[in-house]
Amino acid sequence: MTTKITVLGGGAMATACSILLADHPDQEVGLWARTPEYADQMQRERENKRLLPGVLLPDNVQVTSDVERALDGAEYVVAAVPTQFLRSTLTDIRPHLNRQRPVISVIKGIENETFQRPSEIVADVLGSRAVVALSGPSHAEEIGRRLPATVVAASGDLGLARQVQKMFNTQRFRVYTNLDLIGVELAGALKNVIAIAAGISDGLGYGDNAKSALMTRGLVEMTRFGLRFGAEPTTFTGLAGMGDLITTCVSSYGRNRRVGERLGRGETLAQILSTMEAVAEGVATAQSVFEITEQEGIETPIMSEVYRVLFESKNAADATNSLMLRPLRSE
Repeated sequence: MTTKITVLGGGAMATACSILLADHPDQEVGLWARTPEYADQMQRERENKRLLPGVLLPDNVQVTSDVERALDGAEYVVAAVPTQFLRSTLTDIRPHLNRQRPVISVIKGIENETFQRPSEIVADVLGSRAVVALSGPSHAEEIGRRLPATVVAASGDLGLARQVQKMFNTQRFRVYTNLDLIGVELAGALKNVIAIAAGISDGLGYGDNAKSALMTRGLVEMTRFGLRFGAEPTTFTGLAGMGDLITTCVSSYGRNRRVGERLGRGETLAQILSTMEAVAEGVATAQSVFEITEQEGIETPIMSEVYRVLFESKNAADATNSLMLRPLRSE
């Protein structure tokens, strides 16, 4: 029996997810891209030339911009659009969805103004329904080329998490289950902010010691933030936390790290964003995190300095001094 799964989004991760899902011969995959010309190009040439060049789409992936056609018969929906566009995307497709279709989120961010996680945005727009967060160290550029990777499928519904585990698991993509949906979503969002800090360090030429310190203390901040909102501490030492943090902070594919690197070299945020093909989720998330920590009194010095460099035009070297010259304390 064939299961139809629809992936929402025309980006690199959406494309990579469709390839993973299509590796199962009993799964039919629909890939929905909003722009008709973009969708037609991918369907015709079997390749996302703009964001995942050189990676061919399997024959059982059908790309369309027709949302009704994309969702017709779909038993699962994979959300792979940036956080700040998730609400509008779900609002557009809502008339074509029924309550039985679970949503699988591969999104890593926190919405501005509402401060909602992806699963909360889903519930806000679509009403109460099952959501699974699929997260971990998983750059689309490597997944699409079927290089080995390991992630977690997180949901309060363990049975659903296990279904998603089977849907995505392949010989080169190993999926674990996790019950901590809050922690997995927050870890995926917060690590992007720390990755900007790591990139700033690279851009300033500060070396390996500085980056290791940023990652280690950044993980402390991520955990502290997550615990405030009910996450499990072990989530942050697992694949969704430490695993994803390492990849994002060191990889040449990391968009957030690249943003930080360019900031460290003296470019402005406006200059950087105007030349980027894809969205760096950590930029918007840094704003949400800063406002939340100010309201809640959560100590996150690294993430707060990232915000100041991004949105208050603070000099990156001065931000480093602010961190290094903080009062001495125990680890």
